[in-house]
Amino acid sequence: MGELLKKTINTDVCVIGGGLAGICAAISAARTGARVVLMQDRPMLGGNASSEIRMWVSGAGSRVRNLQETGIMEEILLENMYRNPTRNFSIWDSILYEKVKAEENIELLLNCACCDAVCNNNKIESIVGFQLTTYTWQKVTSKIFIDCSGDSILAELCDAEYMVGREAKDEFNEEFGLEKADKKTMGMSLMIQAHETDHHCEFIAPDWAYKFKTDEDMKFKPHDCLNKINTNFYWIELGGEADSIHDTEEIRDELLKIAFGVWDHMKNQGDHGADNWELDFIGFLPGKRESRRYVGDYVLTQNDVENAASFYDEVAYGGWQIDNHLPGGFAMDGKGEGHLQKKRLTEPYGIPLRTLYSKNIENLMFAGRNISASHIAFATVRVMGTCAVVGQAAGTAAALAVKYGLTARELGKQRIEELQDILMDDDCFLPHFKRKISPLCTNETLSAVWGDASNLINGVDRKIWGNDNGYWGMVNRPVTYTFKEKTHIDEFRLIVDSDLDREYTEGNPDALNISTTLFKRLDYNYTSFGFPKCMLKSFKIEILNENDEWVTLYETHENHQRMITGIIDADTTAVRLIPKTTYFSESLWTTYGSAQAHIFAFDLN
Repeated sequence: MGELLKKTINTDVCVIGGGLAGICAAISAARTGARVVLMQDRPMLGGNASSEIRMWVSGAGSRVRNLQETGIMEEILLENMYRNPTRNFSIWDSILYEKVKAEENIELLLNCACCDAVCNNNKIESIVGFQLTTYTWQKVTSKIFIDCSGDSILAELCDAEYMVGREAKDEFNEEFGLEKADKKTMGMSLMIQAHETDHHCEFIAPDWAYKFKTDEDMKFKPHDCLNKINTNFYWIELGGEADSIHDTEEIRDELLKIAFGVWDHMKNQGDHGADNWELDFIGFLPGKRESRRYVGDYVLTQNDVENAASFYDEVAYGGWQIDNHLPGGFAMDGKGEGHLQKKRLTEPYGIPLRTLYSKNIENLMFAGRNISASHIAFATVRVMGTCAVVGQAAGTAAALAVKYGLTARELGKQRIEELQDILMDDDCFLPHFKRKISPLCTNETLSAVWGDASNLINGVDRKIWGNDNGYWGMVNRPVTYTFKEKTHIDEFRLIVDSDLDREYTEGNPDALNISTTLFKRLDYNYTSFGFPKCMLKSFKIEILNENDEWVTLYETHENHQRMITGIIDADTTAVRLIPKTTYFSESLWTTYGSAQAHIFAFDLN
């Protein structure tokens, strides 16, 4: 018998898991200069947000105004809004795929499941994954490993400390803690997708599906999803009272019986307004909420998230409510959301670097739904928007640690300000910090033909806490930096308004922050979703040459991103930004519909 093919890859940073946390970790590490391998056990990227599971992306901005996640996450969401107006899941998959493939420093291993690890002296030397499509064993040696697998596959493979289940009240002095700890977790769910037609649609349930003839049979779960698209069948949930890793196959089988039974109930057991609705999708891969959580140098707790804690080593933030799904899941009474334990948060909390690296394995980091947090704190950090910004922080930290030959722990002690500066320059919001402004950009060098442009250099790149923090620019009215003598400028950086609250995005009235849609109704125009009207669409960057003539170095009429950077690499006495009319489109505005350009930052370096 022949042997299976074996390959070895040597890299700087190895990311295991290609959900949004893993995607953002891999991209940020690559952009910060590291060679990266991203190992993903599925045929597509996205994890719970992918077409296999179809959960939409929620985060801090879904619960608290002005807290939408930016950085790589917003870059991806804007690309999807621009290119995928019908919110097609296959196009969404392709956008996630191309974002990773576009990075020259990333080697992507799809369909490759991490199976083993070699560790010595509390350090991981290599991992091995089996790639099903090529029948190849892929060995990866790396300086730092980032586990974004959700289930924390490296925890048992390298004996890293981890937690499972719910803590007792006295362990972290948490209000929602138990009298006695247990091993129960939040469960996993199967998503349903459907659309409304203009005719009757028959549905015949499989014989093996459960029969729910009455609402009482379904434990009074809130199944008004077809009239409220900003919810779903999240309560088709099991697994919290079982082993959320090793029992997944059996749990999936039960969830399928429930899911098909629920749709049968909607269609055939009473009037639920579903007569003309047609089923598009029921997932065969459960969307998992919780399994193992690593132990880092710090454990985030309920008290931290409720008190909007700040940390000296803050590298990300959260703000989603404490949203604790009780272990009973579908079996629990849904009256008054009795199967949930919730507490709203009104301010963002910081997430420290110390929650993103292992307490006992020196080159192991992690991001996503497995960071160092108590069960109750985890109930807010687990959502995908938060996982994404945590992933970007972990990837950037890993690349920086490799650059300086440090562990993540050492980086946090020696170079935390540098890490935070890079993250904020990359448009990651840190609620308790302000971005540092280039010495080139001062009140003395900055001027505007129209209005006050001083907010462009205040270090806050979003509306927040009652302050606009932006500059409202008029078409053809420049904002200019002027220097007393010739100055070398390497690059420019713009942050423009992408409507983080999605207030002015047409076609999505009930689901302002949802990147994909599960239910499509005829009484709204859900064939197309709008793009932020306030986005700066057309502008020029010019420099003053030796003949006192303005020379264009950068011009676009089709911008669709919040953060724009470009090379200048010139000696000059002045640089200016000019919002322009979009001559090459139907709109006469410099935006996608607003009469003014709203800009948060115009930086030179």
